[in-house]
Amino acid sequence: MSPTMHSPDRPRIVVTGIGWVTPLGHAIEPVWQRLLAGESGVGPITRFDASTFPTRFCARVLDYDWRPYVRDAALHEGVLPNTAFALGAAAQAWQSAGLDRLDADGGLDRDRLGLYLGCGEGVIDFDSYVGSNLAGWDAEHNRVDPQRWYAAANASMQPVTEIEQEANMPLSHLAMEFDARGPSYNCLTACAASTQAIGEATEVLRLGDADVMITGGAHTMIHPLGVTGFNRLTALSTRNESPQTASRPFSADRDGFVLGEGAGIVILETLEHAQKRNAAILAEVLGYGASADAYRVTDMHPEGRGPLAAMQQALDDAGLSPADIDYISVHGTSTHENDHAETRAIKRLFGQRAAKVPASSIKSMLGHLIAAAGVVEAIACVLAIRDQTVPPTINLHNPDPECDLDYVPHTARKMTLRTCLSNNYGFGGQNNTLILRRYPPQS
Repeated sequence: MSPTMHSPDRPRIVVTGIGWVTPLGHAIEPVWQRLLAGESGVGPITRFDASTFPTRFCARVLDYDWRPYVRDAALHEGVLPNTAFALGAAAQAWQSAGLDRLDADGGLDRDRLGLYLGCGEGVIDFDSYVGSNLAGWDAEHNRVDPQRWYAAANASMQPVTEIEQEANMPLSHLAMEFDARGPSYNCLTACAASTQAIGEATEVLRLGDADVMITGGAHTMIHPLGVTGFNRLTALSTRNESPQTASRPFSADRDGFVLGEGAGIVILETLEHAQKRNAAILAEVLGYGASADAYRVTDMHPEGRGPLAAMQQALDDAGLSPADIDYISVHGTSTHENDHAETRAIKRLFGQRAAKVPASSIKSMLGHLIAAAGVVEAIACVLAIRDQTVPPTINLHNPDPECDLDYVPHTARKMTLRTCLSNNYGFGGQNNTLILRRYPPQS
């Protein structure tokens, strides 16, 4: 249970800024409208030659330049896509929160401005990696010759590129860009990472260790090693003849997820800090839950016991019951195992009400952004609350009889929406849930 579980006197935490870079675009409003319209961001893999791969499509960020988003491009020269995406999303969120104006007035304490990200790697330097390994291989002795490997690596690898591949580098660049000198963390719990980051950033604020947190995540696995790995796991769709319909969560004929990339950043603050600076409040973070399946490295428990525990913990943290939830942003990957287990967990938690709670997956349109998936879906919850409209699950033409909830098929839905529950689950059995509520609650 959270060390600061629901208590009437603990600090309240609110969302004041949002930003994202996604396969459907690089700005909040255009992407949101495309999600509501049920558009797909899926297309062919063009970053490398995937002609011999079982999967030859993905959801890529296109026509994007990070440089206009930063104060000094030279400070970030050499960044890879993960950091490039994070810089753009963070700049949007910073401006959305009005922190650029506060900064100009000298009213922001940088020692109490923190970072908690859930980021994965940038594009792996595959050619240098493989070339060095091949050059260093001593076939006669069936081993790698370190001297030959070093000579090849030294000739082909660039220090900045090798460093920038690391998952922690977006954190470093955002800290420099915003002079954030408070608590600073990065987690990489696979597909749950940015949801966990938001939850843990909430805890940092509740504990009084910061006033403002920049949180969210960024990732791309659209590189030869990433696609190979997921193909070997048989986790990716191979519907090469129809890429835009390949991500079909909860459909009986689903055959895997579509690999995506991007970033999302939210600005969290204590309510007191936000009110003191007259910030526009977009939503309130009410609850956070985290659990481990303790089952297998790549599969979640088939009965959804980990997701169930995370959702229940988030409700307890928020001081709510299942009856208080109006909408569920499901993990909804379009894999056989995940969709079944998540549906079972929701049924166990919500009981007879489960089929009456709308639950949709924007992965049907954006693909799976891996570490960045959770924050992008949390931002969609914030916008759904704002517009009282939930995005659809597209491509759901042939529902799986075992997945029989209200997945908002094909068309966005207007509804009265006060409280959202957002789920994300990662390989390795990490499960995280956030609960977001309209602010002020009665408006």
